[in-house]
Amino acid sequence: MAKMTDKKPGKAKPKAKAKASANRKKAATSTVAAPVAAPTARQPGVERRRNHPMRAKDGQMQVLLTHNVPHFGQPGDLVKVRPGFARNYLLPQGLATFATPHNLRIVDKHRQRIRQLEEARRTDLVQLASQIAQRSITIEANANPEGHLYGSVSADQIADALKVDNFPIEAENVKIEGPLKELGLYTIRLSLGQEVETEVKLWVVPTHVEEATA
Repeated sequence: MAKMTDKKPGKAKPKAKAKASANRKKAATSTVAAPVAAPTARQPGVERRRNHPMRAKDGQMQVLLTHNVPHFGQPGDLVKVRPGFARNYLLPQGLATFATPHNLRIVDKHRQRIRQLEEARRTDLVQLASQIAQRSITIEANANPEGHLYGSVSADQIADALKVDNFPIEAENVKIEGPLKELGLYTIRLSLGQEVETEVKLWVVPTHVEEATA
């Protein structure tokens, strides 16, 4: 009579259990690693577009001038030129650079800084003009009894007289139509720059000569 062996249904063999466990671990590892394997990728196409030279709709190239170019513009100007003129002359000579968005931002910041400096400079000039307007200067000159000078008073002498009073004025700031050749009181116009002007009173007096005592 054959011996009967009881088998419990649903109980897996040890080897099958190990293989199933390994498959589960592999699936879990694959599921977790998937997001890590896909980092945020750089988009070279986008980067190239950001830094690519700008072109005008009419096919001309836009460049930023770095030096004064006659008939085209001043440093910092955005101009349109033919691509050949840009590549063969402006860019190799260092007279211009590519008008990329990055370069345009740099130029815009530079212009803002220049405007701030100009505003501060103009404020200083306005204060200087106010101070000069409240002063008068005196220059001695040799003259005959009728008051005619043997020489003349020039813009250089007026500027030097103002410098004695610590006013930073140069001869080109002094606006006179010609040398002053007579004694008297003059109103001298001064152009300080940035459309700031003022006036100063000038006394031209005879040179003091002490008479010899007998």
